[in-house]
Amino acid sequence: MLEERFPETVAAEPEVVARHCTEAGQAEKASGYWLKAGQQALARSATAEAVTQLRKGLDLLARLPDNPARQHKELEFDLQVTLGGALMAAKGYAHAEVVEAYDRARSLVGGTGRAGTMLNFSVLWGLCTANYVAGMSHAALQQAEELLSIAQSQMESGPLVIGHGLVGCTLIMNGDYRAALLHLERAAVLYEPAEHRRLTLQFAQDIGVRAFCYLSLALWHRGYPEQASAAAGEARRYAKESAHAHTLAYALFFSAMTATFERYAAEVEERANASIALANEHGFALWLGRGQVLQGWAMAQRGDGAAAVERIREGLSAAAATGSGLWKPFLLGLLAEALALAGEIEEGLMVLAQALAASDASGQIGTDAELHRLRGDLLRRLPDPDSAECETCFRKAVAIAQDQGTRGFELRAAVSLARLLRDQGRRGEAGDVLAPVYGRFPEGFDMPDLKEAKAVLDALR
Repeated sequence: MLEERFPETVAAEPEVVARHCTEAGQAEKASGYWLKAGQQALARSATAEAVTQLRKGLDLLARLPDNPARQHKELEFDLQVTLGGALMAAKGYAHAEVVEAYDRARSLVGGTGRAGTMLNFSVLWGLCTANYVAGMSHAALQQAEELLSIAQSQMESGPLVIGHGLVGCTLIMNGDYRAALLHLERAAVLYEPAEHRRLTLQFAQDIGVRAFCYLSLALWHRGYPEQASAAAGEARRYAKESAHAHTLAYALFFSAMTATFERYAAEVEERANASIALANEHGFALWLGRGQVLQGWAMAQRGDGAAAVERIREGLSAAAATGSGLWKPFLLGLLAEALALAGEIEEGLMVLAQALAASDASGQIGTDAELHRLRGDLLRRLPDPDSAECETCFRKAVAIAQDQGTRGFELRAAVSLARLLRDQGRRGEAGDVLAPVYGRFPEGFDMPDLKEAKAVLDALR
């Protein structure tokens, strides 16, 4: 009767029909309505509700006798793909349940009409993203390049935005900032909100917002801090326009990351707080944990000491519980910096050793320059510092940064090295180290790192 006389109710509240069909023992029909209900719940950012509804549909299908019919397999495939995206938001991209959902979808695709479709593309993307967020950097890059190759054979532009974006962000983790910027710029240019926003639910967040988030990081590393800020602003703007809570939490976190690189502590705290608020409201476990790390770093910059360190540790534990190993070396570096500001130099050095070990184990070498610079800075704070070892750390940081193409980290390392040389009376050598690095920046001279570099250079004259 609902279907025949009240089609508007069926369209607006598919869960009502799903419950009736479930109670009537019409399992396959009920599963179709639970799929529609889950999709609608995701569209309004009711993630936990969506997960429950999608699992009800899958549970009903699992109770049926083995059914080789293509329609049955297609329904299960669609439920698993939608569940994978919902679980990414709820539990984190690398959670075991996310991988399980996408693995099951991949096993089903051969018996459906979904091969070569955007849904199948989203399965491959989901498995690649799970590896990426788990911190398996090299494996993720290989998968991302394969995904981009598939995208280049598609008629639609959406796969190209996704493919270039995914290759770009994996290259950042692998420490190739020059190539990363090219891919991310391409993804941003190809993005058309009116056309691509419909893909949001299949890919856990707006695909263009993801591209602009990582573009902002790549621009900072390549020495364009003002353009980096602008790209982060675009990511927030598009995220707000999307009216999708998970996309907005994502954009706020990465805008906070850009501000962390820029060393704008007040902006980091404001954006991290906003991302955490959304995470608490909607149950986004990953953004809660990562947001707490950045929140703690900002607290440390204003002198909150032990409380800041505790907040960062809480965030690291919460993020790790989702299966995430992504950004672990860098986030441990933020913890080491906070420990140093709290006067815990020895402990900070131990954390840096853990960070470098994590980088080596995972292949996430993109922040090695900063980790070696931090190690040199912490060694200088010891009661009896070894100046030669400090200089080795700073020179290694400069060399890594130059090789990887991160002018942002190169500048910081050059400033630290120039200060050490200045304090040893090697003023001319200090200027020769810092001046060329500073001279390669075309913009952003009001930003803290560049102002600090200029102050050191002025004092050397």
